Amino acid sequence: MSVKIRLRRMGARKRPFYRLVVTDSRSPRDGKFLEILGTFDPLTEPVTLRLDTEKTKSWLQKGARPSDTARKFLIDNGLLPKESARKRPSKPPKSAAPAAPAAPTAPAAPAAPVVEEAKA
Repeated sequence: MSVKIRLRRMGARKRPFYRLVVTDSRSPRDGKFLEILGTFDPLTEPVTLRLDTEKTKSWLQKGARPSDTARKFLIDNGLLPKESARKRPSKPPKSAAPAAPAAPTAPAAPAAPVVEEAKA
């Protein structure tokens, strides 16, 4: 089981409010969760972020992996080092078959220059 720290959307339509939760990575975005770590309200000016730092540190020590947005919040609050701001490495594209070495070909003859005629 892989544990993630991510946002869970709450609130009414067009009035978003988020909870920062610890959840199993296989559960849906708004599905069941293990624990609430804090809240995020993007509609206030300035935006409001409340975190329980002790719970968050505990889950990070246990191996919980934050999502990209959660990672940004944790860096802003000093719970993660700035070096972890880099995006996760993406998976290399899958190739259907290993590439076969190209067969040697004869050098191509130089192409004749293209000359345009001026219209009078």
